[in-house]
Amino acid sequence: MDGPEVLSSAGSAAPHAREVTRLRDVSRAQWKSGLAAWLGWLFDGLDMHLYTLVALPFVAELLATQGTDPRVKEYGSWIQASFLVGWALGGGFFGRVGDRLGRTRALVLTILTYALFTGLSFFAQTWWHLFIFRFLAALGIGGEWAVGASLLSETWPRRWRPWMAAVLQTGGNLGILLACSAYWVVSHLALPNRGVFLVGVLPALMVLWIRRSVPESDEWHQATTQRAGRAPGVASLFRGGIRRTTLLAMAVCATALTGHWAFLFWSTQHLRSLLDREGWPASQVGAQVSEAFMLVIGVSIGGNFLAAALARRVGFRRAIALLCVAYFCCLTVCYGVPRDPDGLLYFLAAIGVCHGVFALFTMYLPPLFPTLLRTTGAGFCFNIGRIVAAFGTVFFGLFARVGDYRLALWYAAFLFIPAGAIALFLPENPAPQNPEAAAAC
Repeated sequence: MDGPEVLSSAGSAAPHAREVTRLRDVSRAQWKSGLAAWLGWLFDGLDMHLYTLVALPFVAELLATQGTDPRVKEYGSWIQASFLVGWALGGGFFGRVGDRLGRTRALVLTILTYALFTGLSFFAQTWWHLFIFRFLAALGIGGEWAVGASLLSETWPRRWRPWMAAVLQTGGNLGILLACSAYWVVSHLALPNRGVFLVGVLPALMVLWIRRSVPESDEWHQATTQRAGRAPGVASLFRGGIRRTTLLAMAVCATALTGHWAFLFWSTQHLRSLLDREGWPASQVGAQVSEAFMLVIGVSIGGNFLAAALARRVGFRRAIALLCVAYFCCLTVCYGVPRDPDGLLYFLAAIGVCHGVFALFTMYLPPLFPTLLRTTGAGFCFNIGRIVAAFGTVFFGLFARVGDYRLALWYAAFLFIPAGAIALFLPENPAPQNPEAAAAC
């Protein structure tokens, strides 16, 4: 760590840690760690969604063909799958880095990784160039999720975890809105679609500040000092009492994330295909898709805080289960019957509210694991779901014979039923709840 500043963890289990109850009592070091994690998530959201907005036209450009060519859908699916697999592997790899070298060092490495390779996507000349660049960028994005979540869970008060989950997820939502805004500008100025990837270089500008100003958590320092022998590895997740938690968390994340990413990726392609059928000009199609996606993400910011309030009342696992059921209901109603573009907007807003379920995983998963296995455990369990989601994206896009993707999205909705059911068997997060919820659990 650079400098003498050491962050006392309000979220630590150490007996001497003082629980902070008022916002004005939060230390300067805690504010820095919170800002670093939030900015990391902001640029995560930016870099991860630039491709979903330009997938079909950019892949068509790389293949020197029209967007209606079946190869565009095929190669676009494989590129998105490579991104999700990279995200999963990055969560595991940088999770180990975060547990061994510290949270802030790992945070710097993850941000540099996704900023560099998102920017390089601008220079892709063939589809497999983009395939490689998106995979490598995803390594950093997946790693940043686990590192940022663990840093915040160790440095901010336990009783605020639901609200911090909402705030951190909001950073990702605002990053997505920034991506939509960048694409909106590109569409209105009739610039090349690949130009949006240059915006993804922006995160690299903040790594120097993080390295020099953001301290490691006191909890991680203590655990490292007290460690006897070798640090626990990934295999430790499948031993003893922690094995059950690992398997259940993996199952919930795998099913929920597959359904979620099927929606995020194919819903934009579905809307684009509807607009193309109605004869909209290409520039207006891009702008309309961007505006619709901004609606979903804008509403999801409110959904984050609704999810946090629900978690405070009934606990994390029950809130996750309820929101999975709500996600299922909204998707089945939205895509159960054919709708025109205007008719989709109301349902897309309702789906956006359900996105708050993924905010809860942010502060729910890390505290379930020991300190020196925390970023590994959270990153592995959450991001392993992205490998399943990668194959799900390819399956729904290629093997479900649905020209407008509507039925693929409808089928994906049913994944939220097992996700909600399995969530009820998870242990409750140690974050305090109100008395009624605590007694009920």
